[in-house]
Amino acid sequence: MRNMPATAPAIPNHTLQRLRELGARVHARRKALGVAAADAAQAAGLSRVTLYRIEQGEPSVTMGAYANVLEAMGLGNDLGRVGAGGEEALGHRRAAAASAPAAVDLQVIELHRYPQLKQLAWQRHTPTVTGQEALSLYERNWRHVDQAAMPAHERELVAALAHTYGHGALLV
Repeated sequence: MRNMPATAPAIPNHTLQRLRELGARVHARRKALGVAAADAAQAAGLSRVTLYRIEQGEPSVTMGAYANVLEAMGLGNDLGRVGAGGEEALGHRRAAAASAPAAVDLQVIELHRYPQLKQLAWQRHTPTVTGQEALSLYERNWRHVDQAAMPAHERELVAALAHTYGHGALLV
């Protein structure tokens, strides 16, 4: 009896769709951050071609490679969205970030007005950040945010940032 090469398991269409969505989020995040593909790939410890395959949602790429890219792009929690229950968690985050107040200026955010953001941006030498920078700081460092101490106007800022730059979702 000859050894036959292993065949890839059949992958359900809904799983393929989730991988494509995950790849699209990686691509969108990389573009939003202004990171070149080669730099993102290097940060994740893989080749540019593998990054491209991940951004296309190819199922043959290892889960480790997906995890490395997600972490490098600040999307580490997105890995759970591929599995069962991920959409429920995403729905909760979208619901929390759905309402965006119109009065918040997202072009120039003064750090002294937002105590939690100011703590997250302790290493910055400028008194302001852009909206995209603020969202990135919140998303990367959410575990350090004291939500109970966050004033209402800062919660509104987070909601506005998620609505404007995060397509309605705070990726934490």
